[in-house]
Amino acid sequence: MTKRQLPRPKDILPLVRFKKPDFNGRRRRLRAALTIGDLRLIAKRRTPRAAFDYTEGAAEGELSLARARQAFQDVEFHPAILRDVSTVDTGWDVLGRRVELPFGIAPTGFTRMMHTEGETAGAGAAAAAGIPFALSTMGTTPIEEVAQVGGPEGRHWFQLYMWKDRDRSMALVERAAAAGFDTLLVTVDVPVAGARLRDKRNGFAIPPELTAKTFFDMARHPNWWFDMLTTEPLAFASLSRWSGTVAELLDVMFDPTVDYEDLAWIKEQWPGKLVVKGVQTVADAKRLADMGVDGITLSNHGGRQLDRAPIPFHLLPQVVKEVGKDTEVHLDTGIMSGADIVAAVALGARFTMIGRAYLYGLMAGGRDGVDRTVAILREEVVRTMKLLGVASLDELEPGHVTQLQRLVPRGDRP
Repeated sequence: MTKRQLPRPKDILPLVRFKKPDFNGRRRRLRAALTIGDLRLIAKRRTPRAAFDYTEGAAEGELSLARARQAFQDVEFHPAILRDVSTVDTGWDVLGRRVELPFGIAPTGFTRMMHTEGETAGAGAAAAAGIPFALSTMGTTPIEEVAQVGGPEGRHWFQLYMWKDRDRSMALVERAAAAGFDTLLVTVDVPVAGARLRDKRNGFAIPPELTAKTFFDMARHPNWWFDMLTTEPLAFASLSRWSGTVAELLDVMFDPTVDYEDLAWIKEQWPGKLVVKGVQTVADAKRLADMGVDGITLSNHGGRQLDRAPIPFHLLPQVVKEVGKDTEVHLDTGIMSGADIVAAVALGARFTMIGRAYLYGLMAGGRDGVDRTVAILREEVVRTMKLLGVASLDELEPGHVTQLQRLVPRGDRP
């Protein structure tokens, strides 16, 4: 027979730890977010639908984005055991300078539409974490201000879309060089805007259209609207204010005639490192490597351009095999966890970039939210490395990862 007795306070108290209440709602929400998915849910609650869908959405049926994310989910890791992983080094050199983590913040447009702190939150968080921050041509904070926020030790990259007005495009490049940006990301997968159907259905425009639906959204997201209406009006870092849809703006501005000769000309003008972003075939990767670019970024623009585009993560091993000895291979699209980043590095990526993951944090809590994004990914990178039995990024190698097959091509890839 089990002997029972009445519980005594002196026996119960050691088992109970009372949690001090935190009356700061933002801090409380962010502390409770354990994954990028958690930050996404907070962002969705706190951001108007049009702005959230602009971040979340992709082109047409959104197959490219779904497949890119599925590719990371279809990873099997192969851990080694009995290794000393008491400490791990998550940094190494990227484009000639050390980064503390193998990822950086990707260039995103209209960022102050997501949260009024915009690019300053991203640049500040990146500098604090020792990782690069990339400012988009379509960014909403001036080049010089981003450089100032990041400070002299910050890694500042400028992402260039070549416009029909070439002089205006190169004036931006000159400003970036003068401000101390060390790397130029030339994005080459936007001859025209992709069909981003969520934006069309939401009537997404810059500035927001004030309709009955907009006013209803105001009532549901008062903090977002208060910030938007009581801070500096939304403007682009590199052009005058625009009134119209995003797709209309892109089609008016971007030059569909840009070719390899134009890229070579840009390379001659830029004094720092040059990375070509938006590479989606092995053949193009080889041609760019032969041109002497410093890096290529395998990317399908987060699924926002050509739907059914190649999956960057699937292309990675073959591209690294062909050009990895001479040219750094970077990767974006579909990354939602530190495990995704580790898998990419194991298969040869020197660097990865996060876009939506960063914006979810921004929408969830401004600079604090971006810091939380970086912290979550850092924790996941460290934990995954330790569980794989590696103490540094250099120890990661293809044997640690199998890409499980779901979509198998019938013929050879180009």
